[in-house]
Amino acid sequence: MLLPLLVRPSLCSSRASVLLPGCIQMLPGGAVARTLHFQAEDFLRRRLPARLVTQSRGRKWRSQQDEWRTRNKTVLTYIAAAGVGMIGLSYAAVPLYRLYCQASGLGGTAVAGHDTEQVATMTPVKERVIKVTFNADTHASMQWNFRPQQTEIFVVPGETALAFYRAKNPTDKPIIGISTYNVVPFEAGQYFNKIQCFCFEEQRLNPHEEVDMPVFFYIDPEFDEDPRMARVETITLSYTFFEAKEGQKLPLPGYSYN
Repeated sequence: MLLPLLVRPSLCSSRASVLLPGCIQMLPGGAVARTLHFQAEDFLRRRLPARLVTQSRGRKWRSQQDEWRTRNKTVLTYIAAAGVGMIGLSYAAVPLYRLYCQASGLGGTAVAGHDTEQVATMTPVKERVIKVTFNADTHASMQWNFRPQQTEIFVVPGETALAFYRAKNPTDKPIIGISTYNVVPFEAGQYFNKIQCFCFEEQRLNPHEEVDMPVFFYIDPEFDEDPRMARVETITLSYTFFEAKEGQKLPLPGYSYN
């Protein structure tokens, strides 16, 4: 009668190892009771450790799953942060590159800003005369009339010069423009210093308004000491105006716009 009870799952526990042998010893009929007692002990020895091992493995598996979930969340967090960082760098790449070009003269970009003390103390190189020509362009969507006031001027390194461009809005609506510039030959850009100009700043012209835009610049005296500039006798300063629209990207200095 007790053998069916021995195979019940509820008895295959740590308490069963104590209760079953005790209950069997209390049964009448000595030989039968002893036989059942031995069978119960053997059953518990074989069944109980397997169940406990299964439970232990289950707990270990759940622990590993929790650890994997934690690691996966951490990896996903790093990936998302890296993605956001790359997007931010992509938006910052153009203005950062433009600032670098303005500081170094890379890509034919005239150097922005100037050293006041250098302007006041630099010595003109009188024997080296350079012709500076001026070019003006507008993007296909830009409706302004834009041109230089002079086609060329002659300067020497270490001497400041002033030139003018003229822009006119011939339409019946206000238009906001923004310009880029470069210097040809590109290698001369690092010596072409602009003290004042209208580049990379939004310019608003009302209907039929016309304005003069000054460019105050000088060529660094070190231009004459650079062997690469030995045969350079003409430098061209070129401006291109675009209509300022939200989301529109300006071309990088020194590169063509398609």
